[in-house]
Amino acid sequence: MSSTTPPETGQHIELAGQSIAYRLRRSRRRTIGLTIDQRGLRVGAPLRARHDDIETLIRRHGQWVLDKLAAWRERPAPAPLAVSDGCVLTLLGRPVTIAVTPGTRARWQWREDGLQLSPSPATDAHALLEKALRSEARTVFAERLARYAPLLGVTVPPLRLSSARTRWGSCSTRGGIALNWRLIFLPLPLVDYVVCHELAHLKEMNHGPRFWSLVEQLYPDWRTRRRELRLKSPEIPVIAPPEQTTSY
Repeated sequence: MSSTTPPETGQHIELAGQSIAYRLRRSRRRTIGLTIDQRGLRVGAPLRARHDDIETLIRRHGQWVLDKLAAWRERPAPAPLAVSDGCVLTLLGRPVTIAVTPGTRARWQWREDGLQLSPSPATDAHALLEKALRSEARTVFAERLARYAPLLGVTVPPLRLSSARTRWGSCSTRGGIALNWRLIFLPLPLVDYVVCHELAHLKEMNHGPRFWSLVEQLYPDWRTRRRELRLKSPEIPVIAPPEQTTSY
């Protein structure tokens, strides 16, 4: 998730008569690794690895690649979320009831029993909900950074919210950290894992052994949380206005 690593390049390889697209990222790692998730096949390789060696390894695991890609394609896409009075969202691992009361001025208010939205004629409930969630995400993420940064002996970095579709976070060479606001839909331990991952990049701008050692120092259970993040990320709802919501 570091922003200083070389950019990914698009590649194609033929497996069992199928043309498979993949993203190749080179870094200071020692081995070639294959990862498959909702983004498709991604390959991490050492800076000096020969392209032929990379594709030989992909072909060696060709059936595994095809099976995993097929499994991801068959996963149902999350249904667009229709925001209405009384709907319930899971935020940071707990249910939150949304109350919607139209008003003349768009505003929101967090209450003990949930979130009150007052959309206006110019701002619908979906846009207002996203603003409220972004605001809450910024508050929570800043608190988590403030908790973990001292444990690593670093200054709490500047925080920026991201809307990236495929990245949960990034760390810039200037020391700033971006976190995806949609993390608010996931349990807090998963947020903490991403926070610790990005903080570790302040000292190691790569994914080598020393980097993972820093992550473990901050968050010993990172392996479990990383697996959970991959499993739960497809469940994150899509906030869509009524005209983009399909009924069946």
